[in-house]
Amino acid sequence: MSTDLVVYVEENEFDALLNEEKVVIVDFTATWCGPCRLVSPLMDQLAEAYKGQAKVVKVDIDNNKPIFKKFGLRSIPAVLIFQDGQLAETIIGVSPYEQFSNAVQKLL
Repeated sequence: MSTDLVVYVEENEFDALLNEEKVVIVDFTATWCGPCRLVSPLMDQLAEAYKGQAKVVKVDIDNNKPIFKKFGLRSIPAVLIFQDGQLAETIIGVSPYEQFSNAVQKLL
């Protein structure tokens, strides 16, 4: 499975991305976060499953603290799912793939 489906975005690209895509899945992560490494392959799987329907991106919280704070997040991994630029779902912590895919499915 190719990981180039899931790209890292910076703060300056974030709002534009939310406006461009109907459904955006944002994985807030950090290199030092162990549980984040468990969520990462699930994000790759989501990107593959919903290619063309939803965009999956990662935000490194160490480089993009303002985005992290903007959504009132306190812990990672945190996956936020946006529909038409609006926050539709927040999943904190390591969750089964089905929880992510069901959340996305509801919005498509």
